[in-house]
Amino acid sequence: MHTQDNWTTTPVTAELLRGALDVERTEHGVLPHRLPARARAQCADPQLAMAEAQPSGVRLVFRTRATVIELDTLPTKRSYVGAPPRPDGVYDLVVDGRPAGRASVTGGNVVIIDMAAGTAEHRPGPPGTLRFTGLPDGAKDVELWLPHNETTELIALRTDAPVEPAPDPGRRVWLHHGSSISHGSDAASPTAIWPALAASLGGVELINLGLAGSALLDPFTARALRDTPADLVSVKIGINLVNADLMRLRAFGPAVHGFLDTVREGHPTTPLLVVSPILCPIHEDTPGPSAPDFTGLAEGRLRFLAMGDPAERAVGKLTLGVIRDELARIVAQRAAEDPNLYYLDGRDLYGEADSAELPLPDNLHPDAATHRHIGERFAELAFATDGAFHDRRVACPPCPP
Repeated sequence: MHTQDNWTTTPVTAELLRGALDVERTEHGVLPHRLPARARAQCADPQLAMAEAQPSGVRLVFRTRATVIELDTLPTKRSYVGAPPRPDGVYDLVVDGRPAGRASVTGGNVVIIDMAAGTAEHRPGPPGTLRFTGLPDGAKDVELWLPHNETTELIALRTDAPVEPAPDPGRRVWLHHGSSISHGSDAASPTAIWPALAASLGGVELINLGLAGSALLDPFTARALRDTPADLVSVKIGINLVNADLMRLRAFGPAVHGFLDTVREGHPTTPLLVVSPILCPIHEDTPGPSAPDFTGLAEGRLRFLAMGDPAERAVGKLTLGVIRDELARIVAQRAAEDPNLYYLDGRDLYGEADSAELPLPDNLHPDAATHRHIGERFAELAFATDGAFHDRRVACPPCPP
């Protein structure tokens, strides 16, 4: 029987974290970041600040004989004026590669967002404690995946047996960048976001730079991708540029080239997969911006509307159809000199037939079932024998005598 007296408190350090590009020491503990400090200093957008500090794909990884694990955290939750309370963020426990538990932390800070007024109020709150018990005795590799949609300061890790960093699993590292869909919006839990599912099926280690509302071809994001060691890289481009009505076709093509040029500076021969947007009926032929429809908010229903005019395509406004055509053209052009560059049409992950079966509940974001569908489809396509991420590290057979 373990007692509190023989418990071990282990400092949370970068050595125990995977999936974070930076770790900030705070008043309470440490805060994982998915963009480095230099990138964060180059953009004051509060949407980006919130997105990159939400630890999508970030997990504590260690080896231990512990049967009880406690983690003190200070979450920052979001509340929307006029809407029902949001559920607490979910932590997923994985032991020796298998799901072993799921829990949440109550309390914490709250950001109260009034979307109609465009305001946000921060209310401080107390830390909380996550506790998993009854784990199997014996040495085991533990992964504790942090909530993908809840900023999480890590205060203290306690176990009833010592902790040491887990050994390098020897798997390839997949570095992915995308929008809120890649970030995990409306997924059931951090291991159920589509990139995490695809990574598990493909047998690779995920670094997820899915940034809600912030896949905008920013140069600092390209530099973060450039400077992060990885064996596989993918960039999913398009929907946020339409959502924000950020640029016109004249700017889009050169911006994509520049983004890919920067990534290639650090990964000159790494398999690089460019993924166009999944089907989103409201923006297939209608430009942005997107705007929320608040009429069902009190009942917990939020939908988004396309506010542009299809006729505006003639003056260079972007739609998903325009973006897919341009991305396909750019990749085909570059692939003539870059044999490790690949293109995947997002409608192969979620297209017309999928939309009929699994419609986007708010017109923009997939639900939990659709995340699983997209993750499985991506794994089938990208990790297939003829896929961009097929493992080509196979030793040649010995030559015959």
